[in-house]
Amino acid sequence: MIKNRLKILLAEKDLNYSKLSKMTGISVNALSKMGKNAGTGAKQITYEVLEKLCKVLKCQIGDLLVWEEKKKKK
Repeated sequence: MIKNRLKILLAEKDLNYSKLSKMTGISVNALSKMGKNAGTGAKQITYEVLEKLCKVLKCQIGDLLVWEEKKKKK
């Protein structure tokens, strides 16, 4: 499962969706959807969006997105 670390990076950099929206031109609604890891989160993130986020947050794609093995239900 690919997990999105956007909320974590924002907290580390003392930012919120509103500030990040102004810095990137990405809507607050889109950023909020990206920040959710559950089924309600963003289904697709374009290279353009990833590039904007990495540029503003001064990070690599691997800092934003990580893969974790899905836990099996018991």
